Amino acid sequence: MRANLYRTHTCGELRTEHAETSARLSGWIHTVRDHRGVVFLSLRDHYGQTQVVFDDEHPEARDLARHLHHETVVRIEGEVRPRPEGTENQALATGAVEVHARSIDVLSTADLLPFQVARDDGVHEDLRLTYRFLDLRRERMQRNLKMRARVVSFIRSYMERSGFLEVHTPILANSSPEGARDYLVPSRVHPGMFYALPQAPQQFKQLLMVSGVDRYYQIAPCFRDEDARADRSPGEFYQLDLEMAFAEQEDVFDAVEPLMIALTEEVGGKRVKTTPFPRLTYRESLERFGNDKPDMRFGMEIADLTGEFVESEFGTFAKATKGGGGVRAISVPGAAAWTRSAIKRFEDRARALGAGGLVVVGFDEGSTYGLGFAKFFSRAEIDALATRTGAGKGDLVWVCASARALDASRVLGILRVEAAEILGLRDPNVLAWGWITDFPMFERDEATGKVDFSHNPFSMPKGGLEALDSMDPTEISANQYDIFCNGLELSSGAVRNYSPEVMYRAFEIAGYDRSEVDARFGHMIAAFRFGAPPHAGIAPGIERLVMLLAGEPNLREVVPFPKNQHCRDLMLGAPSAVPDAHLAELHITLVPPESGE
Repeated sequence: MRANLYRTHTCGELRTEHAETSARLSGWIHTVRDHRGVVFLSLRDHYGQTQVVFDDEHPEARDLARHLHHETVVRIEGEVRPRPEGTENQALATGAVEVHARSIDVLSTADLLPFQVARDDGVHEDLRLTYRFLDLRRERMQRNLKMRARVVSFIRSYMERSGFLEVHTPILANSSPEGARDYLVPSRVHPGMFYALPQAPQQFKQLLMVSGVDRYYQIAPCFRDEDARADRSPGEFYQLDLEMAFAEQEDVFDAVEPLMIALTEEVGGKRVKTTPFPRLTYRESLERFGNDKPDMRFGMEIADLTGEFVESEFGTFAKATKGGGGVRAISVPGAAAWTRSAIKRFEDRARALGAGGLVVVGFDEGSTYGLGFAKFFSRAEIDALATRTGAGKGDLVWVCASARALDASRVLGILRVEAAEILGLRDPNVLAWGWITDFPMFERDEATGKVDFSHNPFSMPKGGLEALDSMDPTEISANQYDIFCNGLELSSGAVRNYSPEVMYRAFEIAGYDRSEVDARFGHMIAAFRFGAPPHAGIAPGIERLVMLLAGEPNLREVVPFPKNQHCRDLMLGAPSAVPDAHLAELHITLVPPESGE
C-alpha cells in the first residue's frame, strides 16, 4: 500500500505503544512556545492535537518552527517518545507522548489572524461569521460538527431499521401556507411566474402516502423567510421529516420517543428525565407553565388561585376574579434569602412584561412576611398560597393577577424560567422531553375578527366535518401535537386531513373559497379523491436537536455556515446584487424604494 505523502498518523492517534517509532504528521500550528532553545509546538488537525518538540538535535528545524505564525500548515517528521514523567497532559488523548522533530516543511503559510483559533476569548459573532472557515477550526466548533454528523447518521440508521423509506422531495415547488413567508424563485422560461422554496415537504409527503409509500423520511432542507432567534435559523434549516400511512397520533409517538431517548443517551451522553414522555394539552401547558414548550427539568409550576381570592379584600385580586380574569402564583424555593434589590428586579421585570405588578409573599418558620402585601391577605388566603404552590420555609411566592388569566400565567412562566436559571435548577445534563396535544385549529384576529389557521392547515380537525359545521371555529381542536424539550419546541406534527370535503370546509372557514383551494391545492384534492390512507407525521428540527445534545445556547453554533441575525452571510456577502442582464433574463425589473424607506 502506498505511503501517504503527508502523514503516517493523525494528530489524535499517537499513544505510548507508538513510542520509539517514526511518525509523519501534518496539520495546523495551534500554539508555539519557545523555552530557551527548546521549541514546543502543538500541531492540530481534525482528529486532535500532538505536542512536537524541536531541540538542539535538529537546530535548523527548530529555528524555522519558532518563527512560524499560528495556523500555518506544516508537515513534521520525527520520533515518538514518551513525555518525561510529570509532564503528561491528561486533557489530550495524545498527552502521554510527544514527537521529537527531525524536519518541518511549510505547506501553506498563514497571515496575521483576525482572531485566535487556539482560544475562545469572546470574539464578536459578526467577526466569527465573516471568517467562519477560521472559526470552524476551533475545538468547540469541530466538536459540534462531529455531533451533528453523528446525530444525522444515528437517525438514518434508526429510520432504516424501523422500516422507513428515504425519499428526496423537490426543492423548487409551489407556495404553501405554512406560517412564514416563502422564498420565491423567478422562472426564466415562464415570465412572471415563480417557484417557492419549500417551507417544509408537507404536501409532497402527504402525496407519497397516497402513492403507496408506507413509511417515509428524509433529512429535509426547509426554507422560511423569517427573523432570526436564538433557537431559529433565518432562511434555511434541516428537519427529520417523516410520515406514516395507516397511522394515528399514538403511532407517531411510538416511533419518535425511542429515537429521542436513544439520541439523548447514546449520542448526547445525557439523561432523560421522564419516560414515557409526559403529555400536556395545549391549554394545560399554558395554565401550568405559561407557554406551550415548558422546561420541565424543575417544578415551580403555576397554581391557579382564582377561586381562593374571589372574596378577597385585596382589591386588585378581587377585581381580576370578578371580571373574568384570574390569579396565578408560583413558589420560588429558597428565594426568601434574596436581597430586596434582587426581588425588586423581578417585580420590575413583571411590569415590563405587561403585568400590573407582582405580589411577593415570603414564608419563614410558619409565619409570613409580604414586603407590604401580606397584611392585605387573610390567614386562609396565606394558607392557600402555601398549599397550592407547595411553598415552605425559606420560599417566596410570587402572585400575579390579570383580567385575562392566561396573561398572568404567561408572565409567571417567563419569571419561572429566569428564577430557575439563577437558582441553578436547569441541569444541562438532563433532557426533559414531553408532548403538547390538542392545539386550537383556528384563531381569531382580535382587531379584524378574521379567522385563520392557528398553525398547520393540513391537520385533521377533531370531530371532522361535523365540528367544522357546528362549532365556534376557535373552540375546535386539531389532531396536532408538538414535541418539546427543556423549553424548546423541537417539532410540530399532526394527523393529516385526507378528506376533500373536510379540506374545503376548513379552508372556507379561514377565508379561502373553493376555487382558490383548487388553484393552490388541486393536486392534493385530486389525489385524495383516488383513495387516500389515514396518515400522520412529524418533523423534528435537526439544528435544535443538535443544539440540545451539544449543550449550546444558540442555534448558529451548530450550523456550519449560518446567516447572522439579519439573514446575511457575512463570509460570502450574500444576499448580493446581480447584473441587470441576469435580471432581464428572469423578466425582473427592480423598483427603487420610496423616499424615506
